[in-house]
Amino acid sequence: MMNFYKYQGTGNDFVMIDNREENFPKNNKILIAQLCHRRFGIGADGLILLENDPQYDFRMVYYNSDGRESTMCGNGGRCVVAFAKQLGIIEHKTLFIAVDGEHRATIEGDNYVHLQMKNVTEVEEHKGYVFLNTGSPHHVQWVKEVDTVDVKDEGATIRYGKLYATQGGSNVNFVSKGENGFKVRSYERGVEDETYSCGTGVTAVAIALYHTKQTENQSITLHTRGGDLQVSFDRVGEGYENIYLSGSAQFVFEGTIK
Repeated sequence: MMNFYKYQGTGNDFVMIDNREENFPKNNKILIAQLCHRRFGIGADGLILLENDPQYDFRMVYYNSDGRESTMCGNGGRCVVAFAKQLGIIEHKTLFIAVDGEHRATIEGDNYVHLQMKNVTEVEEHKGYVFLNTGSPHHVQWVKEVDTVDVKDEGATIRYGKLYATQGGSNVNFVSKGENGFKVRSYERGVEDETYSCGTGVTAVAIALYHTKQTENQSITLHTRGGDLQVSFDRVGEGYENIYLSGSAQFVFEGTIK
């Protein structure tokens, strides 16, 4: 028997497990994929273990829905902060560790989480797209109208294409400007499909928009299928620091795995 909790951040959903007693079989990729399966399991874009760490409030271990441990997940990071608050580990602020290093976060009101992301030291500009790493690798593709894009098909073509063949593929974000600001749709590797939003993805998009001079704002609201996310940052030298991803992180339900 094992308890689980379901959380979502702008429609990006996760199975959360309190693994402070280290009972979860972390190397069982089949089990993790089954728990994330939307027909035969709980259903989620990923699974997150909250674990003890001697130097931090907790450790976040993230798995994609294919069962493999993955790079940083921004929405998952926001959700694990809300989960830590539910467990009574933190109150309103935290310093935790994830695969890409330490993260600070604050939580206020109805689980509105401000999550500090890793610094970005390099932005690669190309014709029609930008590539950068915000804890996970992201391809940012400019399109005329994001609502007409076949995200799964076109995202997979880029993800598995020659551009990123030597680095295990990339997440892919499609961006267009609408009447109310910039709209983003994301294809996530490991999920191998479009997700309702992607935290590291919108972080990459915000920085790419500023870097390519499509906006002068250093605090940007981005519209995803699952809702709005805010990204703020400082331009420091050639890079970007003090990057924060902000948005709602909501508890959905809990249950028991037999």
